[in-house]
Amino acid sequence: MSPRRILGIDPGSRRTGYGILDVRGNDLSPVAWGVIRTESTDSFPDRLHKIHDTLSEIIRLHRPTEAVVEKVFLAKNAASALKLGQALGAVIVTCRTHRLAVHEYSAKEIKLSATGFGAAPKEQVGGMVCRLLGIREPVPPDASDALAMAFCRAVSRDLSSNGQGR
Repeated sequence: MSPRRILGIDPGSRRTGYGILDVRGNDLSPVAWGVIRTESTDSFPDRLHKIHDTLSEIIRLHRPTEAVVEKVFLAKNAASALKLGQALGAVIVTCRTHRLAVHEYSAKEIKLSATGFGAAPKEQVGGMVCRLLGIREPVPPDASDALAMAFCRAVSRDLSSNGQGR
């Protein structure tokens, strides 16, 4: 039986984290993780294009079977929220172009799955996910966020109602 391969993605216009897990029954194995970085000197459309191109390469290389992102939330800064939404849009279109279903979970659901506490701080979530997955090396925060999203998808009991695919 082939494993499910879940690609978690934490989009941002400057740093987009990704994390990939293989799931076989109750066994979870980290496959790859990292951060797609864009240059501050690049135009915003060029940053989105780099996210698209690099994420496409990652998808072709690792062949995930599904993807997961965090549900959009309201931000205090409208300009930042707009840029985040555009980066998220680029990520979703890239995944759908590669025929991946994209599932969404709230920050609370992701934190709850990793720590048992829906209001856990970001550092605690990243640390716990790495411990649960047996990762002993340092993982950048954007990548650990993405791994937490993939972990949440992997351990969700009711896949038909949690995180509807696009």
